[in-house]
Amino acid sequence: MFGDLSGKVAIVTGSGQGIGEGIAKVFASHGAKVVVATRSSGNGQQTVDNIIEAGGHARLVLCDVGQHSAINDMVKETLLAYDRVDIAVHNAAIYPLHKVDELNDEILDQTLSVNMKAAFWLTQACVPHFREHNWGRLIFTSSVTGPRVAMPGTAHYAMSKGGMNAFIRTAALEYARDNITVNGVEPGYIRTAAMSELADEDGLQAMADCIPLGHLGVPGDIAYAMLYLASEEASYLTGQTIVVDGGSTLPESQVVMDGFYNE
Repeated sequence: MFGDLSGKVAIVTGSGQGIGEGIAKVFASHGAKVVVATRSSGNGQQTVDNIIEAGGHARLVLCDVGQHSAINDMVKETLLAYDRVDIAVHNAAIYPLHKVDELNDEILDQTLSVNMKAAFWLTQACVPHFREHNWGRLIFTSSVTGPRVAMPGTAHYAMSKGGMNAFIRTAALEYARDNITVNGVEPGYIRTAAMSELADEDGLQAMADCIPLGHLGVPGDIAYAMLYLASEEASYLTGQTIVVDGGSTLPESQVVMDGFYNE
């Protein structure tokens, strides 16, 4: 079966809702034992309950990934429960909207800690255990914002995701001989609760109208790309990111696209 994760233990950060929830559910449906790592016990437990009800295996671990010690404790708890870890997905992220002139050290430090420094910490905590089995998958939720496009009010977020992509490429080289692959997914507009907080239905529809495929993505669109990267089928792929955006970053100009679609 494609994407068979039977016997694997996967940590997914930020998996209480949204994209992370989707990743956790898809991994569990393909045989992985999933550690649902999140700050919210309510959302996290709901994800775990849904996975178990569907016949999968999951465990909740509360973790603020913006704290180095919390990530170390999360990995230790995973090892106590399962005696191994095979796949680590850093998906948790924050994106408070602030213009550059409005950014202060507190906002900047928090964004970089949760979005980017946590990638280092999770990697450092998991790699020694990957090496024990000569196999491992490090996977990161990046973004098209930063690496490919820009949006006002997100300079700090964009910087964190651009840095994440640089980390992916370098870490891939460092761990290649350990049979550990390092990859990421760059989502575009994905319909989540967080996205709905940024715009009303008219605003979301306006976003969808700018996407060549004509609609917003859903968490499963990202989750199945992650499943591929976690699988044996992706064993020869490392240091890469997959753009999953419905084609939104392809057009040279939306004006040109509007003219083409309206012919």
